[in-house]
Amino acid sequence: MSAPALRQPDRAPDRARRGDDLAAARRVLETEAAALERLARSLDDRFVAALDLLEAVQGRIIVSGIGKSGHVARKIAATLASTGSPAQFVHPAEASHGDLGMVTPADAVLALSNSGETSELTDLVSHTRRFAIPLVAITSREESTLARHADVALILPPAAEACPLGLAPTTSTTLMLALGDALAVALLARKGFGAEDFRVLHPGGRLGRRLLRVRDLMHGGEEVPLAPETVRMDEAIVRMTAHRFGCLGLTDGAGRLVGIITDGDLRRHMSPDLLSRTALQVMTRSPRSIAPDALAVEALREMNDRRITALFVVEDGRPVGILHVHDLLRAGVA
Repeated sequence: MSAPALRQPDRAPDRARRGDDLAAARRVLETEAAALERLARSLDDRFVAALDLLEAVQGRIIVSGIGKSGHVARKIAATLASTGSPAQFVHPAEASHGDLGMVTPADAVLALSNSGETSELTDLVSHTRRFAIPLVAITSREESTLARHADVALILPPAAEACPLGLAPTTSTTLMLALGDALAVALLARKGFGAEDFRVLHPGGRLGRRLLRVRDLMHGGEEVPLAPETVRMDEAIVRMTAHRFGCLGLTDGAGRLVGIITDGDLRRHMSPDLLSRTALQVMTRSPRSIAPDALAVEALREMNDRRITALFVVEDGRPVGILHVHDLLRAGVA
């Protein structure tokens, strides 16, 4: 039997048609937004109990579901794993054919089923009960088989599907996904998972680059353009030219950064006796600097705000490096 022919869309919809399209889209978003508000208000001690179970896991959080719930489960597993809670998706049908071996007594299971009666989850649920593996359920029916067998059942509030037929999983899957995000982020907060931990788990892509530290990109050692504040300007210009950062940091007798000379300072102090003067007479005092453990994006923001191209990296008042905006560009931070 051939598939039913679908009506071809009007290639040039009139204004009324466009208005209908936008109205339909807004109804979907408004329906789902209202459901999310109800979900937020419905959270109670059971959510905290689920967190307690998942936080105590020594192994992995096994997330499972089938159909649309399975797609959501995959995303929740990925979010958990990327925020410091080791997790993996296990397909319930495959679990019945050998993949139950992936689920150990050190794990916990997070099972998703809107109806709570998904037959494909039966073997996985039975496995958790047999080996005393913690089971957290996300479902819409409190009296369902899944909810009754779970250690903690998180019940989604009553909400109509955004589909006009009330059939396609739309609002229900949005609620599941949001609740999974809430679990992941609450676990992140409990564990004190910070930006450095995030960077370790996200070394690639733009996100990983934006979490780079200043010390990862800065120039150090002999590359740092420095001189004593008492140096003569003829020597200061030679050092500036040799390092090619367009600036020179000046230090006091204790090695603390006290000033900077830039190309702009040279222009402002241009005079016949410039080369015979000392850096102390020309430098700009208290230059902007940044700590080595600051995020590279913070350095970029400082450069943009101050309209400068280089920052000295300072630790305990002493310069330990220098960072140029080109370093940020090369690293993909800018």
